[in-house]
Amino acid sequence: MATHLDLEEQEQLDQLKSFWSQYGNLITWALILALGAYAAWNGWNWWQREQAAKAAALFDELDRAAQAGDADKAGRAFNDLKDRYAGTAFAEQGGLLAAKVQAEKGNNDAARASLGWVADHAVETEYRTVARLRLSGMLMDAKQYEAALKTLDAAASPAFEALVADRRGDALLAMGRKDEARAAYEKAWKTMDSSVEYRRLIEAKLAALGAAATTAATPASSASGAKP
Repeated sequence: MATHLDLEEQEQLDQLKSFWSQYGNLITWALILALGAYAAWNGWNWWQREQAAKAAALFDELDRAAQAGDADKAGRAFNDLKDRYAGTAFAEQGGLLAAKVQAEKGNNDAARASLGWVADHAVETEYRTVARLRLSGMLMDAKQYEAALKTLDAAASPAFEALVADRRGDALLAMGRKDEARAAYEKAWKTMDSSVEYRRLIEAKLAALGAAATTAATPASSASGAKP
């Protein structure tokens, strides 16, 4: 009986050796790849958390500088954010915040540079569009109307469509292109939700151009009444 069991076990062992000889390397590599992918995923999550935590610390520094009205310190903090953590939301928000305090302190070149970075590099379309709206406003203040229009061309967030059209109308009107400005204002009025108070100002702009706001369909929009 013992001999029979020994022979059966030996046969199973031989079959296992044969199977392993044929498929062992494949199984080993599959396990290595699976374990490697798992380790990489955990490592990526850890790295993401570390990046987010460090970016948050820098953003806090920038926020404190902005509240204190220290445009230079805010600019340095933003530069660190975009150089080290460009792919985070903190960099997008930091650029807008840095530009705000820089503009308030009269550092217009620095503010335009901060907004330009967000417009070109922000991950989210909404942030890019807000940056372009603000940048176009600064360009218009500098009487760079063509540059303002070009900046608005790439403002692609549907949520801000009405405000983009309104800003485009302002630039066109400043250039003396009244018919085009009126068309832009009409688009802004039609696109903006009727409950938004800012819509009345667009009506006033149309009236100044001798045009009355039409009652065309006004789809609900998430565009804010306050201009970015």
